[in-house]
Amino acid sequence: MVQTLSYADTGAFSGLLLDYLAQKPELAPFYHRWPALENFAAQIEEKQAAYSPEARQRLVGALRAQYAAGEVPAAVATNIELLAKDTTFTITTGHQLNLLTGPLYFVYKIVSAIKLSRELKAKYPQYDFVPVYWMATEDHDFAEINHFSLFGKTYQWDAEGTGGPVGRLPLAGLDEQLLSQLPPEVPALFRDAYAGAPTLAAATQRLADGLFGQYGLVTLDADRPDLKQALVPVLEQEIQHQTSNAAVQATNARLTAAGYKPQVYSRPLNLFFLTDSGLRERLEPDANGADCVEVTVRNTARCHSQAELLELAQQQPERFSPNVVLRPLYQEILLPNLAYIGGGAEVAYWFQLKDVFAAFNVPFPIVLPRNSAMYVSRANGGKLKKLGLSTTDIFRPLPELKKQLGAAIGQEEISLKEQQEALAATFQQVQDLAQRLDASLVRTVAAEAQKAAAGLAGLEKRLSKAAETKHETAYAQLAAIKEKLFPGGGLQERTDNVLNVLINNPAFIEQLIGALEPLALNFAVIEEE
Repeated sequence: MVQTLSYADTGAFSGLLLDYLAQKPELAPFYHRWPALENFAAQIEEKQAAYSPEARQRLVGALRAQYAAGEVPAAVATNIELLAKDTTFTITTGHQLNLLTGPLYFVYKIVSAIKLSRELKAKYPQYDFVPVYWMATEDHDFAEINHFSLFGKTYQWDAEGTGGPVGRLPLAGLDEQLLSQLPPEVPALFRDAYAGAPTLAAATQRLADGLFGQYGLVTLDADRPDLKQALVPVLEQEIQHQTSNAAVQATNARLTAAGYKPQVYSRPLNLFFLTDSGLRERLEPDANGADCVEVTVRNTARCHSQAELLELAQQQPERFSPNVVLRPLYQEILLPNLAYIGGGAEVAYWFQLKDVFAAFNVPFPIVLPRNSAMYVSRANGGKLKKLGLSTTDIFRPLPELKKQLGAAIGQEEISLKEQQEALAATFQQVQDLAQRLDASLVRTVAAEAQKAAAGLAGLEKRLSKAAETKHETAYAQLAAIKEKLFPGGGLQERTDNVLNVLINNPAFIEQLIGALEPLALNFAVIEEE
């Protein structure tokens, strides 16, 4: 069973995202087309005109090479070949290479892309639509991806040689430190994906194929020399003119004026340099305007002239890596993409990039918030029903839920509001009397009134505690289920791993495919069938 509620009613999303979903006119200048099914016709036409046959040939060739090392799911192979046709487009989501998929929202992102591709095929049968998972293989923040949470326990991998693109990491130590420590009921797929894989990127692709290959999900690793050739014109313009930073700064000024805080920081050069030792280091132009761009490796800076960088960009573009500002542009250059599906923070930083796309003459995609959901197991659903609560009630604050539960189980609600009002009225009379007889006593009366009110408030708390104690078992159950569904007070999807569900419900992903509606733009509460 699926119930829905608005994102606003969850109390868990940013003001910018809520304003976007409400189609506030203040945000209209920062996106291209609203994510509605009928708006994809114009998006298709625009992308078809801009995406060259050479770009398709490059993409399909790279995907064939990427998938050549192993067995390719039939639906994936079909979709790769479909991408060679000029009537095929992609729906893309991206994510870091979190171990064993990381938080649940990774799965929700991909299901959103799969479902939207299906909906578009039904609406526009003359075209084909391929869901794509863009692996963040060039990200170097290993600490963000080296752990995951399963049944309240954190599993972590401490790899050596970090600081470069995480997709290139070999998997030394992963089995001993993490995989061998997993509970035996973890499906074999989650171990087999990493067994014998040469890199974290290869393992993540295997896992994505195992979970979503039957739905035709194509996984793309863009950290490839053949694909980086497409980035050469961007590298040249960025190195010579620092185009992206100027565009972002102009957009940021307008966002700030509209009352929104920019999500990401744009640098003078929004590029990293991949060093001979495999590190991913920032490129920093000389602050005094000298013809010097510094690359700092292990605290030692080396100066490159603009001419040197341009020559490298032309001959070895794979030595350059786009940061968060230019990565979306790189994605849209490589893919015949119509929409990008991301979380609230991603939506926010895409809104900083429209001018960047215009500067490089690349169509700006439709930006679609991913599906968000809470999964309620059969056991937890039963506990809620016994407490007289619905699955949407549980989003309310715990004190409110306790009051509702207390009323349901017959607990007397303790409130001394009337007594406080009566006490205040009495002391007001005394204060008036003091004012008439001796004004110096007014302050003394006020102090006594405050002490009496505080004492009464303390009694109210003690009486409420006594009433709670009579039903402490029910309240403990309520607090436990609240923590289960909102770990650490946050949304379940931001903490729990898909294994928290899959182990007990192997049909979970298929259930998600049926339940989530990408263009409905609401929060789903999914109860186990």
